[in-house]
Amino acid sequence: MKLPRMPHRWQMTPASAIRLQRKLAGRVSQTPLGEPVRYVAGADVAFSSDGARCVAGMVLWDRMRRNVVEERVAVRPARFPYVPGLLSFREAPSVLAALRKLRATPDVLMLDGQGLAHPRRMGLACHVGILADLPAVGCAKSRLCGELIEPASTRGSRTDLTDGDELIGAVVRTRTNVRWVIVSVGHRVTLDDAVALVLACCTRYRLPEPTRLAHRLVTRARAEL
Repeated sequence: MKLPRMPHRWQMTPASAIRLQRKLAGRVSQTPLGEPVRYVAGADVAFSSDGARCVAGMVLWDRMRRNVVEERVAVRPARFPYVPGLLSFREAPSVLAALRKLRATPDVLMLDGQGLAHPRRMGLACHVGILADLPAVGCAKSRLCGELIEPASTRGSRTDLTDGDELIGAVVRTRTNVRWVIVSVGHRVTLDDAVALVLACCTRYRLPEPTRLAHRLVTRARAEL
């Protein structure tokens, strides 16, 4: 699929990256999805054993038929240093490269990472969603920032993830008696939309199928490097 022209370069100092995050955060849109979602593109990332290359896996999942439509992998040099809070500058280039390889345009992107649940409200799901100009959801396995109260143990239970007085995400139980996930807005979705989509994409596992399958794909691809 064709993506918009990238509005910034990826090689910059951490200080410049932080300034860019603060600037881009103002472009995040929290608007309802509207049309029913069928095709969800799940993305996950891994690094080569020497840390020099970033491997992104992209799985296009049909939510209605519950099957995989496409699988794509992209490998790019990891040109940005590891800095907590700036991981999208290491990971987004390969994720966008994998997205470009898709033949079909997804209705929504789902990334294994944070969206607004980020200190500067600019996690990977926000960054990729803005640059791709697509609805995006962050579904992370752990908390990066904010305060939470454990949700009830039953599937579908949720509580708020807050930072001060600001709602930045939801703590969601996707399976009964299984550890929660952090769901947050990436771009062009509401938090309720994001939570509903994650739950709809969870079948037998804790993680939603698009990102779970993307993790399997990228694990195999990394092993082949």
